Amino acid sequence: MRPGAAFLAVGTGLVLHARRALLRELRQARAVAGAARSVLLRPLPPRVAGLHLAAAQLPADRGAAVGGDLYEVIATEHGVRVVIGDVRGHGLAARGTVAAVLDDFREAVHDEADLTGVLRRLDWVLARHVREREPDPQAAEHFVTVLLLEIAADGALHALNCGHPWPYRLNTRGARPLTEADPLPPLGPFPLPSDVPGEHLGRLLPGETLVLYTDGVEDARDTGGRFFPLAAVLTEATRAGPPSPQAVLRAVFTRLLQHTEQRPADDVAVLVLHNDRRVSGQVSTERGAGLCR
Repeated sequence: MRPGAAFLAVGTGLVLHARRALLRELRQARAVAGAARSVLLRPLPPRVAGLHLAAAQLPADRGAAVGGDLYEVIATEHGVRVVIGDVRGHGLAARGTVAAVLDDFREAVHDEADLTGVLRRLDWVLARHVREREPDPQAAEHFVTVLLLEIAADGALHALNCGHPWPYRLNTRGARPLTEADPLPPLGPFPLPSDVPGEHLGRLLPGETLVLYTDGVEDARDTGGRFFPLAAVLTEATRAGPPSPQAVLRAVFTRLLQHTEQRPADDVAVLVLHNDRRVSGQVSTERGAGLCR
């Protein structure tokens, strides 16, 4: 074999070896990312206790499997309990806080008879998580916006809100905020008051839909600096009749990406719950969970 040919053969072999090694690393990275996603934001089932569900997230960090937004839906003996939240920042530090909050929520919703007890548990676990991050100089700046929602068997809605956007209610009249009440401050910077005021928000009627989201949705801007018109997009989605949760997600994310013309600068998460109960009081022990995916 000529020297040039031998050199070419060796070079080709090295390239193929490097390519195979790179492919192995990519597969391993995807496996790790998939495992992280499944632990933090497990996929939601299509139904939980008579509620039809859909959720999705878009992390700001390109290539990240999960971001700093979180959500979860669990059926308990106290009703269907829901959390959606937004951890300050994104990246690895935010994902650690997401894991701490979600792990505690999944236990507290079964242990605590009312939402106030759940919220106090989340506040406590966040404070512990921040202490464990010391001496990180930015640890004291960590905070989480949290919306807790409880949907009883008859559709009665009870909520506690710490600095998070209120959901939209979708029905035949379009899309309207669930309430205009002022939320509490986010968890982290300030202690919870001794008397935590909850909100009783009427009932989620059969055929109605709730759209929960993180502030990265409405804060997304186009090239002219205009904010994303979420309310208008949701109202438009209802004009042909009650949309399915999947149709709501498609409408929001399609229009959002058209609006920004690129990946949004902040993490984005949307959770849709449609009351598909046929019989008042229908309850199941089915459980769903989801983070931002």
